[in-house]
Amino acid sequence: MTWAYNRRYPSVDDLRNKAKRKMPGFAFDYLDGGCNEDVNLHRNTADIRDVNLIPQYLAPYQKSSLKTELFGHEYDAPFGIAPVGLQGLMWPNATEILAKAALKHNVPFVLSTVTTSSIERISEITEGKAWFQLYHPTKDEFRDDILNRAEQAGCPVLVLLCDVPTFGFRPRDIRNGLSMPPRMTLRNICQILTRPHWALQTLKHGQPNFETLKPYMPGRLDLKGLGGFMDQMFSGRLDEDKIARIRDRWKGKIILKGVASEEDTEKSIRLGLDGIIVSNHGGRQLDAGESTIRPTERIAAKYGNQIKIMMDGGMRSGPDIARSIASGADFTFMGRSFMYGVGALGKEGGDHTISLLKTQLQQVMEQICCESITNLPNHLADNKESNA
Repeated sequence: MTWAYNRRYPSVDDLRNKAKRKMPGFAFDYLDGGCNEDVNLHRNTADIRDVNLIPQYLAPYQKSSLKTELFGHEYDAPFGIAPVGLQGLMWPNATEILAKAALKHNVPFVLSTVTTSSIERISEITEGKAWFQLYHPTKDEFRDDILNRAEQAGCPVLVLLCDVPTFGFRPRDIRNGLSMPPRMTLRNICQILTRPHWALQTLKHGQPNFETLKPYMPGRLDLKGLGGFMDQMFSGRLDEDKIARIRDRWKGKIILKGVASEEDTEKSIRLGLDGIIVSNHGGRQLDAGESTIRPTERIAAKYGNQIKIMMDGGMRSGPDIARSIASGADFTFMGRSFMYGVGALGKEGGDHTISLLKTQLQQVMEQICCESITNLPNHLADNKESNA
């Protein structure tokens, strides 16, 4: 099976380069950067690419399938679109573009609490199939109302974010005035003037807002007031009691995103969660931390038969997805790759990027003579640097 994609951009790196030329510098920096010196940002991808796969050319082989079962639903590929905050700032209407593409390709789309479309709108677009990621509010009434809205919208999976107990130190965003509250500098205005397509699309779709949070905002807020509201609205630090209360009231599946240790995996199992996403927030929180594939390997070896183990961070291609699943992940998510696609190709970007990744992954599966996603671990080489 083949999927149509724009052949002028046959890699995520091509999309990234095109997006950089089309997005204002402050918006691209927000998407592209990590924290501190970007060490963990680059480590994520480098460590994934240390993983080698072994082809089995003479083994019995019919054909390869990307279909993957997860939480009772069969998806058409073993990857989904990760939650990304402020998507509409990076490219106007990006959230809806990606949600439509996810529905078309039958892959999961995860909506962030702090992105620029509402729970209700994305549920409408995805026919109630979108997952929802919760930034934990400081007040129980806000938490309960948001959860009620997600439940009424039909979200089958709730994603609890645990890896933002404090905001990462991101030099690019500080220089660009994208701290909270944000500020528009002369430099940023000049950048917008040199990106007319982005500017026209922003005029068409309107200034991006935290659409899910609008019902809780007190009247009309200036930038300073918005910063104060966000500080008061959220408590990034999760604990077992907070998770247990949500587990008691949420009837669907719950996964914990941001797990990076065996200890937190054990607690997730004890709390009755259905899955975890091993993640370091795309290298945006802890520069001194591990890449995501390293704890994925250990966690999968120890707990793979007790809880669904997913992973995000660092994947930029079909081979990267195959390497990650071979290393123990049941499923994978990507954020930047899809945002590069939308930044490069606008409303065609989501469809293109999913099709591209499917095509690349299909080629890897056929090349190593692997018929199913679940069989990828049997093609894992033993001579990785991490096991030396």
